[in-house]
Amino acid sequence: MQYTTVASEILAGVGGKSNINSVVHCATRLRFKLKDSSQADAQALKKNPGVIMVVESGGQFQVVIGNHVSEVYKAVLQQAGLSDLEENGPSKSNQKEGLLSHCIDIISGIFTPLLGVMAASGILKGFLALSLVCGWLQPTSGSYLILFAASDALFYFFPLVLGYTAGKKFGGNPFITMAIGGALVHPLMLAAFNLAGQPGAEVVYFLGIPVTFINYTSSVIPIILAAWVSCQLEKGFNRVLHSSIKNFFTPLLCLAITVPATFLLIGPLATWLSHLLATGFQMIYSAAPPVAGGVLAGIWQICVIFGLHWGLVPLMINNLSVLGYDTMAPLLLPAVMGQVGATLGVFLRTRDTKMKALAGSAFTAGIFGITEPAVYGVTLPSKKPFVFGCIGGAIGGVVVGYSQAHIYSFGLVSIFSFAQIIPASGIDATVWGAIIGTLTALIFAAISTYFFGLPAPTATIETDSLSQTSAIVEDYSGLGEVILSPISGKLLALTDVSDTTFASGLLGAGMAIIPQSGRVVSPVNGVVASLFKTHHAIGIESEAGAEILIHVGIDTVKLEGQYFTAHVKAGDLVSAGDLLLEFDCAAITAAGYDLTTPIIISNSEDYQDVLCAKGAFITEQAPLLTVIR
Repeated sequence: MQYTTVASEILAGVGGKSNINSVVHCATRLRFKLKDSSQADAQALKKNPGVIMVVESGGQFQVVIGNHVSEVYKAVLQQAGLSDLEENGPSKSNQKEGLLSHCIDIISGIFTPLLGVMAASGILKGFLALSLVCGWLQPTSGSYLILFAASDALFYFFPLVLGYTAGKKFGGNPFITMAIGGALVHPLMLAAFNLAGQPGAEVVYFLGIPVTFINYTSSVIPIILAAWVSCQLEKGFNRVLHSSIKNFFTPLLCLAITVPATFLLIGPLATWLSHLLATGFQMIYSAAPPVAGGVLAGIWQICVIFGLHWGLVPLMINNLSVLGYDTMAPLLLPAVMGQVGATLGVFLRTRDTKMKALAGSAFTAGIFGITEPAVYGVTLPSKKPFVFGCIGGAIGGVVVGYSQAHIYSFGLVSIFSFAQIIPASGIDATVWGAIIGTLTALIFAAISTYFFGLPAPTATIETDSLSQTSAIVEDYSGLGEVILSPISGKLLALTDVSDTTFASGLLGAGMAIIPQSGRVVSPVNGVVASLFKTHHAIGIESEAGAEILIHVGIDTVKLEGQYFTAHVKAGDLVSAGDLLLEFDCAAITAAGYDLTTPIIISNSEDYQDVLCAKGAFITEQAPLLTVIR
């Protein structure tokens, strides 16, 4: 129930449930496919305390939530009346999207539902490899065989599993495409493949056409192409066949046509393409491994921000299928740990208890491969730590590339990846190269951030004057645009607010006020940019472009509008001093809510600095903030 409100606000922010074609989630993000992206309000969602960031990329409207994304996802599905847990069918958006965006959308739609189990399988494979090297298990023991089967099952039967997700993505019956994937790894076909490889084996024919048998276990591209063909056939048959027979004739025809076509044409063509991609990447990589490592590790987190990394995931899996190893994933270890190191630098340097807590939790998530909390919550808002993380990643990538480390199973790039890069022969120079390169990235980013990464603090309250009762405020008029106080009350530094999202500065720089009366007036001449339906928060955009968010109380969204009265609506023009909201201080306090009201500049990144008034108390319409371009 605690995610009901944020789910409702997210649905409103994406244009309502009627604007949603589909929604899936990965480790930290809700990934929406919208019918009309112009109906979404990204800026309003960015100001929502329950949302870390909004990214529009790859044909998707991505709402970054954090580690509790699955709970928010379930609440969104419930409120939107969606019962399907995965994306079903191609987008019907009236927005034109480029070829790259379309490809990334397809890839993410197919692989996102499998991300968790792929990571788990890869980690288990890595631990088994480590167990063999350390002598903890023997390859013939029952314990090893059972655990190996658990770790290898997904990848061995990849065509069957991908058949299901690809069928859903392409808008067909996923059980038909799953059956096609099952045919590719059927024991009879594998036996025919093994027999065809023996000397003097006879050629097998299908309706007079010779069949080239290929081992499709762990393959990726053949089943995706076959699923696409099947879904196109299915749509055509459903249009022409009578409703009384299409329920069983359409699957019959799809199987009878697609499975032979896959063994005769699609499979060999896709296998040739798979080998071409793997060989092409290896040629580029082999030409200058350190350069490849530096470039890929340096830009990887930028690609993650915009969702472009999905374009490389199938290539990694394809390398594992064709070559038995992948050289791309080890290069990403420094990229991930570079951001982890930058987060560690912030954690060690900052004296802000709220930021320290945020950086500590983000650091923990980062070492396990989830970098979004670190990037969006810690390094990117401060800019320099993110840059130092990318530079550290590039330096570490050069070292890892020089060592030419390989990884032998797929999974999230994390601390567990070190176990996955151990070859069957045992720990060698490539493993040590990956470790050294990763530690180099982490240490460089941590030290650089510690000494150079954090901006100078803005002016804050003089806490020694908190006992005064009169309004003693220093203003910075003349230095930039002045934001007047919308409330009378006791001044409080933003870092002292109990809500971590506000205190961290993630939503922008500013101050907080503990109200003396239950009214909020406009701090500027401008327009009402947004008004939460619960009336506890309002956004104002000044004539000069400053975006001000006034959030009355902490967690008061849970009151669902009770005790709040709005005197304006979104789109209204307002002048400084106009009454915006009224609220019942006594009732809200009696309900157990903190009335501390953050006033922040949500587009702080557009300004060189945000200066805060000094003092203990402030009166309505006194200078509160000054924004400097």
